[in-house]
Amino acid sequence: MTFTVTVVGRPNVGKSTLFNRLIGKKLAIVNNTPGVTRDRREGEGRIADLRFRIIDTAGYEDATGDKLEARMRTQTEKALREADVALFLIDARAGPTPVDEYFAAWLRRQEVPVVLAANKCEGRAGQTGLAEAYGLGLGDPVPLSAEHGQGLSELYDALKAFYWKDATPSGTDTADENDEGVSSRPLQLAIVGRPNVGKSTLVNALLGEERMLTGAEAGITRDSIATPWSWKGRPVRLVDTAGLRRKARISGKVETLSVSDTLRTVRFAQVVVLLIDATVGLEKQDLTIARIVIEEGRALIIAINKWDLADQPQKILRGITDRLQTSMPRVRGIPLVTLSALTGKGAERLPPAVFDIFEVWNTRVPTGRLNAWLEAMQEHHPPPLAKGRRVRIRYITQAKTRPPTFVLFVSQPQGLPESYLRYLENDIRETFNLPGVPIRMHMRKGRNPYV
Repeated sequence: MTFTVTVVGRPNVGKSTLFNRLIGKKLAIVNNTPGVTRDRREGEGRIADLRFRIIDTAGYEDATGDKLEARMRTQTEKALREADVALFLIDARAGPTPVDEYFAAWLRRQEVPVVLAANKCEGRAGQTGLAEAYGLGLGDPVPLSAEHGQGLSELYDALKAFYWKDATPSGTDTADENDEGVSSRPLQLAIVGRPNVGKSTLVNALLGEERMLTGAEAGITRDSIATPWSWKGRPVRLVDTAGLRRKARISGKVETLSVSDTLRTVRFAQVVVLLIDATVGLEKQDLTIARIVIEEGRALIIAINKWDLADQPQKILRGITDRLQTSMPRVRGIPLVTLSALTGKGAERLPPAVFDIFEVWNTRVPTGRLNAWLEAMQEHHPPPLAKGRRVRIRYITQAKTRPPTFVLFVSQPQGLPESYLRYLENDIRETFNLPGVPIRMHMRKGRNPYV
């Protein structure tokens, strides 16, 4: 079983900074603006030999009803129910506030044990707030500085008191980037798209629970939130991301950081699902996102959400297919899945499509078959002349998978036009059944044995 620590506290006390410090990576977005974190984020924390699952939560606020703050509070309460220890963080420089006192009183009524930590204790500015923290009635506060890494030994001692010896780390490692064969680690699946197309709702539909914060407001998700998942016994690391708007419309540092986090998620993903809105169709920004995914070499699936609201489904589907063929002719056969994330209808078709495209992305073609194909291609359509001599392609081999990458040994690489490479690429996709994934072809000049 996994020992779980949930970091809680009011907004802007340094919870995400401490989360990043304990996991050893800058995964959570950190900014001076209060309320940057909205969804709960998980990672594998470590202090010396102490390993644990750590959950970062949104700032706790006294809000009720259907407001965004109230939904954020609900997510925090769910994270607290999963915890073995609640790490209650306050700002020592500001001292305990009425919100801290309210939260402390609420924590005392919970069954989970609480470790009180006073952040921003570097220097003398936090000494008064540290002394006042005793008045919260949660025991001795642990002085620390999440930004500077001070006080972690004291935090180690406080958490060790509740740690059980047979606890195991959470195992939220990133995917194995080995190119040879399919990894036994979880498949890295990212959900991307424009703001408010239903990405978080789709993630909740796949997980079967209200894991992500959703609502009518655009741009609720700010961090890329990874969640372990399993489909028919096959492990998946499912990542919800912030919406990607056009560059000209990006405003503020927080949104800039969110976009950077989403693009980083795409780079580390294996399969990317681009979610679009059926009531709007395939927009220019959707194509821009699709090109980013293909340029990164990821396998791409386009999921069409809100299909139950589409007036003329077949016309919409035909329009999307035609625009893909026109705008992205070099990646033919991108899978299309229609669904409704809100009702869950059609969502069951997405996981099989994901694993099918993942297998294609990992395809390796034997060298013998490749060279027999190359010989037939050159007989049917020989390469053009360059400097009065025929360009000869002597050999082809697959250098790597993920995505399928081929190397051509050419007598005059500079003389082989891009159009001929596209001709080979299109046919290799068709002959060896590689639909919907990027194909990369590189040229090398064969070594002259007489030189």
